[in-house]
Amino acid sequence: MNIIDSKRIWLSSPHMGGTEQDFVKEAFETNWVAPLGPNVNGFENDIESYLGSETLAAALSSGTAALHLGLKLLGVSHDDEVLCQSMTFAASANPIVYLGAKPIFIDSERTTWNICPEQLEIAIKDRIAKGKKPKAIVAVHLYGMPYNVEAVHQIASKYEIPILEDSAEALGSSYHGIKCGTFGDIAILSFNGNKIITTSGGGALLTKDKSCKEKAIFLATQARDQAPHYEHSEIGYNYRMSNITAGIGRGQMQVLDDHVKLRRRNFDFYKKHLDHCSELQFLDEPSGYISNRWLTCIETTSYQLREGLRMALAEENIESRPLWKPMHQQAVFTNCDSYLNGVSDDLFDRGLCLPSGSNLEEDDLYRIVSVIKNVLR
Repeated sequence: MNIIDSKRIWLSSPHMGGTEQDFVKEAFETNWVAPLGPNVNGFENDIESYLGSETLAAALSSGTAALHLGLKLLGVSHDDEVLCQSMTFAASANPIVYLGAKPIFIDSERTTWNICPEQLEIAIKDRIAKGKKPKAIVAVHLYGMPYNVEAVHQIASKYEIPILEDSAEALGSSYHGIKCGTFGDIAILSFNGNKIITTSGGGALLTKDKSCKEKAIFLATQARDQAPHYEHSEIGYNYRMSNITAGIGRGQMQVLDDHVKLRRRNFDFYKKHLDHCSELQFLDEPSGYISNRWLTCIETTSYQLREGLRMALAEENIESRPLWKPMHQQAVFTNCDSYLNGVSDDLFDRGLCLPSGSNLEEDDLYRIVSVIKNVLR
């Protein structure tokens, strides 16, 4: 196939539902073109209704902003240590450094690819023995697969360390019937353009504490004190979501369940057509886990095969991507301590993310599978 003539298949492109423009149009017509307004309040209400469990949402400019404020609200400050899942996107770890704290990286377990409870407890005991009790734990639901909530939270409770639940990739996922985003002392969502629903850019901080939500919004709007003039007794941030982008989010919330079904359809299609291939392995859901399958990922038998598949797909104008490069391998975090078991290193070497957008057509999926089968032949 000539790459110039072939349709581009993206890894995870935005997928509009149809009503987003109605909310945006209303914002223009009422002149609510600001980081406040009825769409912001409505979007927060939509998120809260969807998640249930008395969860409150503060709509922000990005998931990274939510992580930053979440850590700050948990009391993380200069010279503190924060335990962070190593296999994740850099945004899970960067806000730790924003606050002058130090990330300590924890490897993954095989079952979910998420933070390993065994390594987590080893790290906590070791840091305490060194005279530095960790201030918080950042646990991530990677690619939509819930982390081992019961085990991780038991450990956190035992040592009285709060959890910041990074649910950026897991809106629509659940653990034993409870939705992801509702487990942590504070949790976050991302609505980046590649997420299961998008506001083009945006995020949310989630909490069950009304005063915590109010504090998050206060800090996100430059920490302006109550006064007729601009008065500031704390450092604030410009992190509030705009009424325009929140309008996109309101329309997207209407199709969230449909998007989850379509992403899970993609996974089922790949598994049906490729599961017989001994060179490939899929990440299955443990009992009680439901993943939104934000991205369908495969393990290959070697780095060479992973790269062979990625390059063959690229030659056919199909985007794929290696799994997240672990944070402990990143040059920017060279001086950070890590507690490793080799799982994330191995997954990065052999793992590949396949196109997983909810707007993929069946013909697209057949085309992707055909390329993979040709390489394996």
